[in-house]
Amino acid sequence: MRIPYSPTLRLRRLASELKQGRERSRLTVSQAGKALGWTASKISKIETTETRRISAGDLDKMLDLYEISEPSKRQAMHALAKDAKERGWWTKYREVFGDQALPDFEAEASVIRSFEGLMLPGLLQIPKYAEALFQGGRYTGAKEISDRVEARMARREILTKINPVHLRVVMDEAALRRIIGSTQVMAEQLRYLLEMAKLPNVDVQVLPFSAGSHAALAAPFSILEFPENLALPIVHVGTVTDSVFFEQPKDVAHYSATFGDVQGTALSTTQSARFIADVLTSLEND
Repeated sequence: MRIPYSPTLRLRRLASELKQGRERSRLTVSQAGKALGWTASKISKIETTETRRISAGDLDKMLDLYEISEPSKRQAMHALAKDAKERGWWTKYREVFGDQALPDFEAEASVIRSFEGLMLPGLLQIPKYAEALFQGGRYTGAKEISDRVEARMARREILTKINPVHLRVVMDEAALRRIIGSTQVMAEQLRYLLEMAKLPNVDVQVLPFSAGSHAALAAPFSILEFPENLALPIVHVGTVTDSVFFEQPKDVAHYSATFGDVQGTALSTTQSARFIADVLTSLEND
């Protein structure tokens, strides 16, 4: 059974609560360490999430020192510590996702706003389309491609789970026009895209060529938002070799403004569905 939460976000939340508790107690990192008989480095690593596992005993010592005595608060923080120790399903695809796994953050995202320029978003891809994408890169063995496809398909479950994420996608017309795999694969992919666009939690907008220059020509990106009490929004930018996450508020604000610009320029969801259907018809008639 898959865990329905992000261990990384739970750890970050716990670290933030502990840091706030120390600061409310007017203790420096060094003072807290000395009071507990620990090094300042141990306190610092817990607060910066370098330490991923915090024992129940150590947590109780910190809660006692910071005078966090409310039973419900202590129980909640122990739950965070327990959840943070779990391993997400994506860990078995570490070679695919890397150390900072996008699905780790997607697991508890409430809203994902995504712009794509040259291909359809991974969360809306079918296996044949994804496989053709991976085959289009450097020569890779069949097993690695299979693992990548399997991992990408597993990510899609956040769209159909209980309390699914709200996915808001703006895609350039180029993503619809580029034939990936074959005409038949593209037609199947576009039919799937239209079906997904009917879901109440999925919004798909097309940015047509006629829009000309726009704010997001540089690179595709996604903005992940979380429940208010869990974490601040982050931005994910996929690169050729890795994933880059931006968390500074000014960076997130910049990407949010950019998404707002392209969303405002794009066709409405209804117009976009008609546009995609027209592209599909042209493929089927070839």
